[in-house]
Amino acid sequence: MTLVSIPSNPVPEGAIDGHITASDGVKLRFARWPAGDGKRKGTVCIFPGRAEMIEKYFEIVTELRERGFAVAALDWRGQGGSARVLADPRKGHVGDFSEYQLDLDAFMKQIVLPDCPPPYFGLAHSMGSANLLRAIHEERRWFDRVVLCAPMVDLRIKRWPTVARYFTRFMSAIGLGHRYVPGGSAVAVSNRPFAGNPVSSDPVRYERIASIVEADSSVGLGSPTLSWISAAFRQVDEFAEPEYPAKLRQPILIIAAGSDRLVSTPAAEKFAIHLRAGAIIVIPGSRHEILIERDSIRSQFWAAFDAFVPGSGTGQR
Repeated sequence: MTLVSIPSNPVPEGAIDGHITASDGVKLRFARWPAGDGKRKGTVCIFPGRAEMIEKYFEIVTELRERGFAVAALDWRGQGGSARVLADPRKGHVGDFSEYQLDLDAFMKQIVLPDCPPPYFGLAHSMGSANLLRAIHEERRWFDRVVLCAPMVDLRIKRWPTVARYFTRFMSAIGLGHRYVPGGSAVAVSNRPFAGNPVSSDPVRYERIASIVEADSSVGLGSPTLSWISAAFRQVDEFAEPEYPAKLRQPILIIAAGSDRLVSTPAAEKFAIHLRAGAIIVIPGSRHEILIERDSIRSQFWAAFDAFVPGSGTGQR
């Protein structure tokens, strides 16, 4: 088993995990679980955000299985238990977000479609949400419905966003895109101090995620590279095109964080207005990572999820 199991975050029983290979040769880690109690309400596919790993979602896996769903999860290239493309394994790096579409294709065609029961539902966070939006825009219609948590529709860059775009583009163009962003480092994102963190107000869940990387440093990831940021800018600039959301012919529920300091909730609200079959719910007081927030916030997420995903909300404890 390649999954990291610790006392505070054990691997949910029934896990099947391993590696698959994308069409460009990159090795990707996956995991899947059968539905709890043999129920067959379909499969929820989990797509993490930047610097996350499958282990971070064990609590969510258990909660989904209690609702009667099978679950499948993917580590994107360059993070978690998937292969790194640079010598420094702590650098979060891609040249373009189109590379993530190769990961998604491999995961769906090699794991989900042959081995997981339909119908299929997508549950994605932040960067994972951006990757699903791009897939839907390119008319990959694998999912009946999609839930996007704190989607990376736009980045929150408080100072000089235009300068940041030109700087990262220039550095990538002259061959320096593999460098950390200014001020970045190899310190794992999950091992930064709880005080003042932008992702969760729940100290127990926050420390639990940190313990995963302490147990196995290979799944940790530090700051992004200049190339990753440049690619992210290109992707969110596409989302900003007025016709982009109107072309998404897919039922989508966006659950945004009211106190998000990493991605733009106002941009997500503007995006949602133009969706053909979509809606947005903003959870007041939530920081960026809604799924590892305190219980009062997570309960609002699950209420929205259960109302939106067919078959959910029944049979759970």
